[in-house]
Amino acid sequence: MRIDTQLASGLVDRCMKRGASAAEVVAREETEFSVQVRLGEIETLTEADSSALGLRVLVDGRQASVSTSDYADATLESLVNEALALARATSVDPSSDLPEAASMASEIPDLDLYDPAIAALSPDACIDMALRAEVAARDVDPRITNFDRGGFGTVVGRTVLANSHGFAGAYDSTRISLSAIPVATDGDQMQRDYWYDTRRSLADLETPESIGQTAARRTLRRLGARKVATCEVTVVLEPLIARDLLGTIFSACSGDSVYRKATLFADRRGERVASPALTVVDDGRVARGLGSRPFDSEGLATRRTDVIRDGVLENFLLNTYTGRKLGMPSTGNASRGIVGAASVGAGNLYIGPGVQSHDEIVRSVKRGFLVTELIGFGVNVVNGDYSRGAAGMWIENGEIAYPVEEVTIAGNLKQMLEGIEAVGSDLEFRGKLAAPTIRIASMTVSGR
Repeated sequence: MRIDTQLASGLVDRCMKRGASAAEVVAREETEFSVQVRLGEIETLTEADSSALGLRVLVDGRQASVSTSDYADATLESLVNEALALARATSVDPSSDLPEAASMASEIPDLDLYDPAIAALSPDACIDMALRAEVAARDVDPRITNFDRGGFGTVVGRTVLANSHGFAGAYDSTRISLSAIPVATDGDQMQRDYWYDTRRSLADLETPESIGQTAARRTLRRLGARKVATCEVTVVLEPLIARDLLGTIFSACSGDSVYRKATLFADRRGERVASPALTVVDDGRVARGLGSRPFDSEGLATRRTDVIRDGVLENFLLNTYTGRKLGMPSTGNASRGIVGAASVGAGNLYIGPGVQSHDEIVRSVKRGFLVTELIGFGVNVVNGDYSRGAAGMWIENGEIAYPVEEVTIAGNLKQMLEGIEAVGSDLEFRGKLAAPTIRIASMTVSGR
């Protein structure tokens, strides 16, 4: 059956009649198609429908969460009884209640999150696009000899939320993605790289030919990679890698980290935490944005929040729970799965673009390292320690000199943010997080 607000609101009403002090229901339906191809053949193909409903109840500050994919009346009745029994057995947390009733979203704007053209795609059309990207990559150069996954996928979904404050809302969404991961060989050396695109609309998706060709060029440029001697140099992060840094900034600005004081940004609101070149914005209302929603997972209106403005930390990103812990209102960033209480999630989080192009930034570097891949995880948002395996391109006198691999870049997050010298103009969303090219004054590159 198709989940609707009537079903969700009815389940909330049952909970309230049986003694809950508050209740909320979140439900999601998804139809997913994915195909992976390799050397002109289909390796895997998946088509699946899923539907699930999560119920969270509160009884005088005690809470519990349960879920089901069976919407029969007897099952829902049992679900309500189970949730109430579990809640009464838990401990009290005064901050876990729903948001104030007056703060509920009063409208549900159309953010153009659903494209019927994606829902109408046939499996053959999806397979064809995946194969076209692979063919385009192979045609770039005979050294493209193999592929490591890569393919095409779509998700058509519906989200429903209802709570005991009388809020009930629903929205439909689509997502489409295409990727190519070529492998290049030259003598005894083998390298791989990738390119991809993810969008809400089929018309916005980069063409399969463009994705395949870009993936091939990125792979070929890595042939002949070498190590470099350990040194302190300027480091340039290409957009996909700068996005990784943005993810670290999000962790440091998230209310979950802030109220626990598990971040170097705790107690620094209103202070300069980065170079004036850095501005970070979260906006949950971007049309067709992959992080856009008309309301968050608590029924609050999503919005734009300036997190860092010209290097000054202006706001944390909060849901109701973390906001109460900090004595601040939610920023509309509640995010949750089917089961459990809401956490803090990004909307469309991005680093504001500058005026220099990627090429202009590279040309401005006398000696440095352009990072195109990060490996492993080595970031501590409490003390700022940063150390990651990396690969990329060596820069000499503003020119790409040769590819580099098997090195480590290291520094401190505080110094890295303060050392941002330039931010590129090449901002483009290929997910919820996006960043342009970034130049950092100095980091340690450890090699041979």
